[in-house]
Amino acid sequence: MHPIELITGLLGVTTLLAVVARWVRVSYPILLVITGLFIGWIPGLPHVELSPDAVFLVFLPPLLYAAAWQIDNVELKLYSRSVTLLAVGLVLFTSTVVALVAHAFIPGFSLAQGYLLGAIISPPDAIAATSVTQGLNVPKRITTVLEGESLVNDATSLIIYRYGLAAILTGQFVLWQASLRFLGIALASGALGWVIGWGMSRVHRLVTKDTVISTVLTLLTPYGSYLIAEELHISGVLAVVTTGLYLSTRTTEIFSNQSRLQTNAVWEIVVFLLNGLVFILIGLQLPTIVAELNGYTLTQAINYGLLISAVAVVCRILWVFPGAYLPRLLSRRIREREPKPTWQQVAVISWAGMRGVVSLAGALALPNTLLNGQPFPARDLVLFITFIVILCTLVIQGLTLPVIIDGLNVRETIDGKREERKLRRKMALEVITHLEANYSVGVVHDDVLNYVKNAYELRINELNGMLRANSLSGRPEELYQQAVQLQLELIAVERSVLNSQRQGSLLDGEVFRKMEQELDLEAARLSLVQPSD
Repeated sequence: MHPIELITGLLGVTTLLAVVARWVRVSYPILLVITGLFIGWIPGLPHVELSPDAVFLVFLPPLLYAAAWQIDNVELKLYSRSVTLLAVGLVLFTSTVVALVAHAFIPGFSLAQGYLLGAIISPPDAIAATSVTQGLNVPKRITTVLEGESLVNDATSLIIYRYGLAAILTGQFVLWQASLRFLGIALASGALGWVIGWGMSRVHRLVTKDTVISTVLTLLTPYGSYLIAEELHISGVLAVVTTGLYLSTRTTEIFSNQSRLQTNAVWEIVVFLLNGLVFILIGLQLPTIVAELNGYTLTQAINYGLLISAVAVVCRILWVFPGAYLPRLLSRRIREREPKPTWQQVAVISWAGMRGVVSLAGALALPNTLLNGQPFPARDLVLFITFIVILCTLVIQGLTLPVIIDGLNVRETIDGKREERKLRRKMALEVITHLEANYSVGVVHDDVLNYVKNAYELRINELNGMLRANSLSGRPEELYQQAVQLQLELIAVERSVLNSQRQGSLLDGEVFRKMEQELDLEAARLSLVQPSD
């Protein structure tokens, strides 16, 4: 099968399964992996091998960049201690425990191999966790911590992976030297990401009015950041994340309104397609992984995989609960700075440890032979165990996490819609105050001033859920809902006229697209200011 045909087919299956997942209310990565498993065993279909280079170069940079771009920087700073404990501390803890357990229970497995396996399976997958919690109205603290953890833990695990692999290949490993190099790589990668982010912000300012170029630059930036860092033998992952975080705080400065709208729309599609492809490709790897399993029976390999899966899950629970409360007991500053998490919130975070594509890519990237030409020890077993860990955590934890969230009643206590409406109302009131203070009679024409002022007053009334017609009776929220529906209906009438003019060749294509976009934006605005349920 031609690669183009294969990719097109996989994208089609991905899109269809995403619709099904939404319909049955299951996280779509879970459904994609399971479907990939079944497709991989269908006789006659070509085997699809997932190249680690494709993961690290094609998939990982844009996905990490998008995650860094979208995360709430204020919340991330507030919970930076929790994020660091998970992204660095938990990865080191899990790698160590996995190394000890693997060395003790898997015959012939050295500590170096154990650390390598631990580094491979330690980082949870961001998309898997957020796709499960999406739409469940979980507290913002949980999503911020999980997303922040996933931004850094990949870099931590890959650095440990690098030194574990070097220890196996060379037979040499000095802890203090590795620790210093770890710190040096982290600092250098962060500095490089900051420099690239600063440079790209200057470039974006030069092309602010060109929406297409601005969007293309955002697509090229993560790849450029990753490649430069890897060429310098530091962490491309950490460089990409730092670049994304830097630029995400400056979107209002470097993008026009149109560029921001277009960029967000393009990236939403890119992230969906890349995530969908990578998870279905994970499922497709099982036949190849099983076929390459040598020296161990399938039952033995499955048992080892289940053991390491259990260790990974338990390690997270044992780390998260003390990490959430012990520092608060020891530090008054932490108690004053951070709100105390409930045990229910901590329980959700401790269970959200689904593994994903970075783990599989790390296992696939293991060399086939050592420097002396001998086969890499237990490479096939490491690959199989990694797949079992991904499958167990993704399916078992992914399917049970919504049940746990519901059972523990972990819900956001702040009404997001209501808070949004309050902020919009405050912004509109500030505009009116500005107009009254700076645009007195004579500065601008009275009709212009009244027109603009009335528009914002109408917006305030909309946000209050009220109508101008005071003589109408009924609940303000219900009346406003009727008003929104009526306006949407009128927009549909306008759209019908626009389409009929276009079909009759009475309207220029450019004018048509401009007016259609105006109607789309107005309809989108109405949907954004609808009152909360």
